Amino acid sequence: MNNTERNIELRAGPVKMQDKQNERDHRELRIDKVGVRGLRFPIQIRDKARVLQNTVATIGMYVDLPKEFKGTHMSRFIEVLNAHGNMVHVENITEILHAMQKKLHADTAHLEMEFPFFLSKRAPVSGREGLMDYTARFEATACGKEIDFVLTVIAGVTTLCPCSKAISEYGAHNQRGTVTVKIRSRRAVWIEDVITLVEKSASSELFSLLKRQDEKAVTERAYENPVFVEDLVRNVAQRLNAHADVTWYKVEAENQESIHNHNAYACIEKG
Repeated sequence: MNNTERNIELRAGPVKMQDKQNERDHRELRIDKVGVRGLRFPIQIRDKARVLQNTVATIGMYVDLPKEFKGTHMSRFIEVLNAHGNMVHVENITEILHAMQKKLHADTAHLEMEFPFFLSKRAPVSGREGLMDYTARFEATACGKEIDFVLTVIAGVTTLCPCSKAISEYGAHNQRGTVTVKIRSRRAVWIEDVITLVEKSASSELFSLLKRQDEKAVTERAYENPVFVEDLVRNVAQRLNAHADVTWYKVEAENQESIHNHNAYACIEKG
C-alpha cells in the first residue's frame, strides 16, 4: 500500500467490524448466567470495629442472556468494574449490579466476591496476638430493582469426638473442622458475628499463635466440650434461629477425621 492509498483509508475512517454477539441465535434457548469469573481485584470492606480492611477478592460477574442473542459482551463486565475505580467498595455492590444491567441490557445481574478476611485474636492465657484468616463470600443478584444478598462465612474449628472420649480409658481423638455458613438477613450481619457464632458452637476455636500454656488451655477446653459433626451444625443452627435478622440459612460442617480414612459431614438448611 502506497502513501496515497493509506491516506485515503485513514480519511475513510475505521473499518466496521462484525458484532457476532448481537447476531440472532436460532436454538431458542435462554442462558441464565453468562459472564466472567476468576477475576482478581482489590476490594475494601468495613469490619465491625469500623476499620477499613483492604483485601483481594476473586470475582464473578454474570447476566442473563435472552434466547435471541448469540452471546454477551465480556469486555463490558470489566468496564463496569473499572468504572468504580481501582478498588471496589462493598457498599457499591447494588450500584455495580444496576450498572451491569444497564451496560449489558440485562434483566438480571449477578456479582460474586470471595476474599480472605482477617481478625486479630489473643491467645487464651498468654494473650499473645496473631492474625487469623477466614474466608468470606458475597453473592448478590439484581432482578429488575429487587436485590438478593447471601453472605457466606467459612471458619475453621476444633472438634473432639464424644464417642472416643466415652469409650477410651484416656484421651480422645480430635480434628480440625470447617464450617460453612450461608445466610440471608433483613439487615446486614457482620462477618465477625458469624465467626463468633461458629466458634462458640465447636469444641474449641482455632488460633494462629499459641504458647505452651495456651496449648494446654485449648486442648483441655476441647476435651471438656466434645461435639460430633451433627452437634456442630445443630449448635450453629440453634444460634442462627435465635438471631432476629436471619431469614434463611444453610450450615455445613466437615471434619477432617484424624483416625478415619474419610471426612465426617453434616448440613442443615432452613428458611
